[in-house]
This record gives sequence, structure tokens and C-alpha cells, in this order.
Amino acid sequence: MDISADLTRIALAEDGELKELYYESKRDESLVGNVYAGRVANVMPNLQAAFVDIGVGKNGYYYYGNARAVSDTEKNAAKPKVGDTLILQVEKDAVGSKGAVLTENFSFPGKFLVLLPKEAGEIGISRKITNSEERNRIREIVAELLPEGCGAIIRTNGQGKSKEEFEKEIVILAAKCEKLSHGMYLKPPALLLQENHPVKRAARDFYSADVDEYVVNDAEAYEELLETGDFDGENQPALKLHQEKLPLFESYYLESQSEKALDEHVWLKSGGFLVIEETEACVVIDVNTGKAAGKGDLQKTILKTNLEAAEEVAKQMRLRNLSGIIIIDFIDMADETAQKEVTKRLEAAVKKDRIKTVVVGMTELGLMQVTRKKTRPSLKRQMTTKCRACEGTGRLPSIEWTVTKMRREAESVFAHTIYNQLTVKADQRLLNAFAGQDGAWKKALEEKSGGTIRMEGTEMGFGQYEMEKEKIKR
Repeated sequence: MDISADLTRIALAEDGELKELYYESKRDESLVGNVYAGRVANVMPNLQAAFVDIGVGKNGYYYYGNARAVSDTEKNAAKPKVGDTLILQVEKDAVGSKGAVLTENFSFPGKFLVLLPKEAGEIGISRKITNSEERNRIREIVAELLPEGCGAIIRTNGQGKSKEEFEKEIVILAAKCEKLSHGMYLKPPALLLQENHPVKRAARDFYSADVDEYVVNDAEAYEELLETGDFDGENQPALKLHQEKLPLFESYYLESQSEKALDEHVWLKSGGFLVIEETEACVVIDVNTGKAAGKGDLQKTILKTNLEAAEEVAKQMRLRNLSGIIIIDFIDMADETAQKEVTKRLEAAVKKDRIKTVVVGMTELGLMQVTRKKTRPSLKRQMTTKCRACEGTGRLPSIEWTVTKMRREAESVFAHTIYNQLTVKADQRLLNAFAGQDGAWKKALEEKSGGTIRMEGTEMGFGQYEMEKEKIKR
């Protein structure tokens, strides 16, 4: 956990390999889990949805169509009116032009279980806890400890935990539930309950027997984590304060790996490669044979590359936090058995992911469909901003197109007789192309129009330019 004045970076590494990476700036801290007293700003009855002002800029989106109407009060809350106060929790962070997704189905996660204030008596247990005796033991303990009106989902980390450990966590989470009733007395919009600091949240989410050590470079965060009592005990991960001169990520050889996390191309050991592109609608991953092409039997090469790609795709989804609809274009396989083998390999690989990921299967066009639950923006959206030159498209107009446009504008300026001088400012290479070979096009326009064209080289991005028109007395 690398903490600086403006940015917190959290990495999960396995055997020195970077598996997950999260960035959180002070300016864009995640709101997931926060509870707000919000004011209904707009209602769309046809969609059974409302936009709610929670005081964070963009209005949040609340779908009330699945609200649990148990009492008369809840029935009224399920049909909000403009100006109403609603107590809601952030389910997903805002992305792009879309505001945060809000829900009235509250959940408060801990290390061993998730407390559900509106699921009276309901107890779900992680499927990864397979022993029936252990499942029954946990169910009996939690059923005895649950606050009235609450339910719970037991996380995988709950396996083997004692009654005392469950009780300690439930007491902490129940205190959050109690705060919900205070929300109706606040003037909206208002923050009712704030999720923990990103470091504490990461410590909770990553807490498991599989994690040997937590390392943090900030003394204050170290002390806060130490006070939780979750470290350095028997069967607990160790907590270490990094005090070396060499930066934390460099000490663990993670800096160079994190820099490659946004590469569009990802090479496979076989010589093939992936091309990963994120769009507003979905994520598209293209698998290519690359250098592997032409090595022995073609179908065997394709299968080997696709199997390796399936493993790598699962890794990249975790690392880049790709979510929503993900389309994977594997190399075409004529054999149906090979297709099933690749599907099984991908299904096995995504089981390592903490985020719910479903392999839907192949379409008729041979495209693999995968869905991964959205919880926060992808690594790309966290680490990058739109390019001013290309406005986020990733491409710039060709020099031929730009020069043609510049020349049309210049001709238009001189077509209005009140102007007789034009100053063009741009990158010198673009100016040279605009003027034509040996300045021939520029000279021809000056002779035809009787005007003068001045050119000023600047450090503007390639493809950008400015034109200033003037009337000069002669």
C-alpha cells in the first residue's frame, strides 16, 4: 500500500507477480459503501427510477422498481416524489457522464461476513465453503448473533472462525446499521455514513489466509491498521511498515509491472498477443497468433495460443479491473472440442477473481461473452485522462486531411475582401505541408488574393493550428 499526499496505490502481488492494482486519488475517492440522505431531484415513472442529489456533483441513479416494500413506510419510499428524502447507499461509482448507482438494499461488508440490514434472518454462505458440517456450524453461530431484522452473507474467509470472531465483527457492523435511522433527521443532501479509508478497505477486502503480509509506507495508516487487532496474531497476516529509502513499489519490483498495466498489446509466451480496447459500451479483447504463426501444425498452434490467452485474459481483467460486458475474439477454431476446452480453461481461470465473473459462452460468430461485476472505474479510467488533441478517440486527423482543411479556411478568409493578412500558427512540419513544396501553394494563393500569409512555428500538438485574420493598411 503506497500512500502519498495526493494518491493511494494498492497492489496485490503473488510470488512477485502483480495481480491487482488500484489507484485512488484524494480528488476521486471511491464512494462505494457510503450512505447518504439524498433529495429526489427528478423521477422517471416509466423507468421506475429517480435521480437523487447526494451532494457530490452528479445526481445518483436510483432504480426503485426492485425496492422491498414490507411496511407502508417502505411502500411510500418505493414511489419517491421530487423533494423527498431517501436514505440510500452507493453501489457503484460514477463513470464518465453517468452518476453513481444508488440502492436501498444496504450491505455492510466485514472480513468474514456481509451484514444485510433488510434481510431478516436470511443467511447465505459462500459456495467455496464446501464442508457441510462447517456450513451448519457457521449458520448456527451467525443465526444466534444476528441483530433483529438483519441477515448475512458469510464470506469465504469466515471458514474456521470462532463464535468470538464472528461476534466481534457483527458488533462493529451492527453499529453502522443503527445509524440508518438517523438519516431522516438530516437536511439532504448529507453524508450519513462514510466507508473506511481506502487502506482499511483494502485490508478488509484482501484479508484471508492466503495473504501472508501487508506492507504500508505510511506510519499513520500503519498505526490505524495495527489498532484493529487483525495482524501479527496466530493465523493472521503480518503487518509491516516500509521505511527503506527505495520506494515501496520498486522494492517489491512492482513499479515496472504497474507501468505496463495499460499497454494496449499484451504478449503471450507462445508468441501470440492480446489487443485490449475499452469502449463506453463494452471491453473488446482480440487474440492474435503473432510470432506463433507458422510454427508446426496450425490447429495445434491456434489451440495452444487460445488456451494461453484464456489464462492471460483472466489475469488482465483482474489487473485492469475490466468490468461490464467483455467480448473476447479468440482465434477461429474449427473443432468444437477445442472451443469447449478454451471455454473450460477460461472458466477455471476466472474463479481466482474476487469480483463476480461469469463466462456466458460463445456467440454464433465465435465471440466469447464474459460479464464482470462493475464496482469501480477501470484502471485505465483511474490512471488516464482524455487527450486534448484527439478528444479521447486515440486517433488524430491525417496530415492530408488537416492541410486540406487549413487551405480551405485560408481561401475563405481572403474571399472576404476586408482581410488582407492571415497569420497561421502551428507545428513547423504542418506549416511546411500547408505551404506546399517550396511554398508553391502559399505563393499561388497570395498572388491570386493579393493578401499576405505569415507563418509562425509553435509547440502545438501535431494536427493543431490557429489562424488570425487582419486588415492591414497599405
